[in-house]
Amino acid sequence: MTVEMALENITTEVKNEVLVITINRPDKLNALNKQTIEELHETFVDAENNKDIRALIITGSGQKAFVAGADIAEFANFSVEEGKQLSSIGHFKIFNFIENYSKPVIAAVNGFALGGGLELAMACHIRVASANAKMGLPEVSLGVIPGYGGTQRLAQLVGKGKAFEMIVTADMINAEDAYKWGLVNYVTTQEELLNKCFEITSKIISKSPIAVKTAIKVINAGYNNKQNGYEVEIEEFGKSFGSGDFKEGVSAFLEKRKANFPGN
Repeated sequence: MTVEMALENITTEVKNEVLVITINRPDKLNALNKQTIEELHETFVDAENNKDIRALIITGSGQKAFVAGADIAEFANFSVEEGKQLSSIGHFKIFNFIENYSKPVIAAVNGFALGGGLELAMACHIRVASANAKMGLPEVSLGVIPGYGGTQRLAQLVGKGKAFEMIVTADMINAEDAYKWGLVNYVTTQEELLNKCFEITSKIISKSPIAVKTAIKVINAGYNNKQNGYEVEIEEFGKSFGSGDFKEGVSAFLEKRKANFPGN
């Protein structure tokens, strides 16, 4: 079944238990403005409570850009305090929100992913890029730094040295280099991009929803300096034994049949 609903700056479609979110501002190269961030947040909140949605894919409209950055005109005259609020609200509503989301989120990077666009892709759990994609954090060219988690997540993904280079030179890298550096998981043709994402989501959907949700939580704990990832893993591993998914998964294995996970 395919269900569609439209918002002003994004479109959504549910297909095979996957919510595909398309940022739809082609005239602005899908730049993130305040309204787009609000619409994304609302969409992610709604999807979290929808048991029929098991994974999400986020992409940009057209073949030119995933998201070519934040909408600079919107914050050109901001004060220090307004700038701080811009970053803080963005972290809360989108970037940290997606990173800690209970369902897997895949970025289908279909073109330019610059500034806030690359930060959006990095907040997702998995990234697939089309061969024409270009990625970078050009903020220092504007006299500012990445403010939506880019200084932290880029270093986690590609290492400190490469992150320093990309951020302080503001250079873009192509899809092949992004793959080589571990910034993206796969590179495909533009035509195959969403198919590859659906290939990944179909594997995820066949697994335990509870275990997948827990795995996201525990992997993230290892990158949170307020948590000990190993201790969180021990705790959550133990809790798994109390789930219906565990009972079904083990029974199916022992009975040599396909598991039908209840999701609890």
